[in-house]
Amino acid sequence: MPTNLSRRSFLAAAAATAGAAATANAHGPQPAPHSVPTPHSVPGRAPSHRGKQKILVLGGTAFLGPAIVQAGLAAGHEFTLFNRGKTNPKLFPNVEQLRGQRRRPNPKNPKSEPQDLKALEKRQWDAVVDTSAYFTGEVEDVCKVLAGNVAQYVYISSLSVYRSLEQDAAPVDEQSPLCECEDKYTLDMGKNYERYGALKRYCEDAAAAAFPDKATLVRPGYIVGPGDPTDRFTYWPARFLRGGECLAPGEPDNDLQFIDVRDLGAFVVHLIENRTMGPLNAVGFDGRISTAEFLHTGKGTLNHGCRFTWVPDEFLEQNGVSPWGEMGCWTPKAKNGHSDNRKALAAGAQFRPIAETIRDTAAWVREGRGDGPWQAGMTAEREAELLAKWRQK
Repeated sequence: MPTNLSRRSFLAAAAATAGAAATANAHGPQPAPHSVPTPHSVPGRAPSHRGKQKILVLGGTAFLGPAIVQAGLAAGHEFTLFNRGKTNPKLFPNVEQLRGQRRRPNPKNPKSEPQDLKALEKRQWDAVVDTSAYFTGEVEDVCKVLAGNVAQYVYISSLSVYRSLEQDAAPVDEQSPLCECEDKYTLDMGKNYERYGALKRYCEDAAAAAFPDKATLVRPGYIVGPGDPTDRFTYWPARFLRGGECLAPGEPDNDLQFIDVRDLGAFVVHLIENRTMGPLNAVGFDGRISTAEFLHTGKGTLNHGCRFTWVPDEFLEQNGVSPWGEMGCWTPKAKNGHSDNRKALAAGAQFRPIAETIRDTAAWVREGRGDGPWQAGMTAEREAELLAKWRQK
């Protein structure tokens, strides 16, 4: 993993990777996907009084998409998926599949496919969930086709829209200032994804402009759990399974926030059932979780043979360890801004115990992930090297 990325840049790079796997549209050829686990909804949420909803998902066949579809099917809703049919095309054999291309062709890429939205024309749905947009123009194009035919536009955005992430440490809520860039129609995110947050913000703006008072802007941070193609969280369940001395990063009481993909999928369906509009920070938890609580929960859940050696933020940074890259579930405390999720909690967000996310992700590592290369996480050799260096110091 690169070691020179800011928290915003890594959020952007990881989100782009996850988004590419979470959709089957115009991202170009993708590597063979990991197997997709079956999500399940969180118990205890009040049922909808709106009845069966017809929901269009742009993408829908990897990671977040299946979590939304599975939660919605379990609640009795009807789905249509619009994508290129390239990723997991047989995943939902009983769900309507529309084929097309939502991405505009990139003039710098002669191999990019022409846009094709014809399958969406003259169709009506109660809601659309857009899991796949990164660029302003492609949201505007889809909205032109769907405006007047859809009652709610749910756009999966990102916490990276917040300007304060430039400084990394400022807390944010839904009213915090948003990012900007000179050209909102650029197709270039920048070398270190520095335009990612601004472009996601302009995608939000496009959806809100096309669907006044009918746009739901879901802003997750780190989406984790079984099926995660980024490995940024998966590192720890795999590490717990291995046992032995574990390098524990930074301050034990450092704040930790993420959301299980299945909880996010269920929350998106809940927002549709209740016609909840506006921006929401979709991030855990209902109460604070520290790094120490997370690590000891993993130890207690998977392997009592783990031993934690706490290594300070400064040492890790001096040795080029990248947050949520080479070291999963870690941001240096001085750069770790809290995201206020009270609005999402009031709207019905629920979070399963982190022990369940850890256990299920570990099971997926053993049974479903496969032996493909890891996209994030520290090798055993690198961990041993850093621990030895820390002991010498």
